[in-house]
Amino acid sequence: MLRILVAVILSAVLLPGAAPAQEPDLIFKKSTVWRALTPNDKLATYGIDDPAVEGVACHFTVPEKGGLSGAFGVAEERSEISLSCRQTGPVRFKSKFEQGAVVLRESRSLFFKRMQIVRGCDVKRNVLVYLVYSDRPIEGSPDNSTSSVPIMPWGSSDQVQRCADYVNK
Repeated sequence: MLRILVAVILSAVLLPGAAPAQEPDLIFKKSTVWRALTPNDKLATYGIDDPAVEGVACHFTVPEKGGLSGAFGVAEERSEISLSCRQTGPVRFKSKFEQGAVVLRESRSLFFKRMQIVRGCDVKRNVLVYLVYSDRPIEGSPDNSTSSVPIMPWGSSDQVQRCADYVNK
């Protein structure tokens, strides 16, 4: 009975909902703390394309713990995450989305802690707004970062899509 309970809890924690399947691309890592016999602490910078909005890419930097716990993948990672999103081509919305829709969700510890990048639309300014934060059911973190992407004409086309047309109301 205990095994079944543990399996149910682990599946609920490790599979907390449907998130896009795209894996972020590692751009580079930079050591921040040298450790003699175990992996160093690092800052890792990743890139990801918005899965629902063509022409927008985000880059985020996360701290990665080294040491024994980092080497075995059981370290609880820090919550400080930076985010920068930009228009990389003509913006085309693939489908409607909710305000606060998940762009990326990743585990940041063996249990409970997650990092999430979510997207919204500033209807008045026709700007996509991205927020990255980490959460945990019992004791969340206020650490976060926001990035805005004004939707602008690209190339010779003057046509600009309005994010307001793609937000579910």
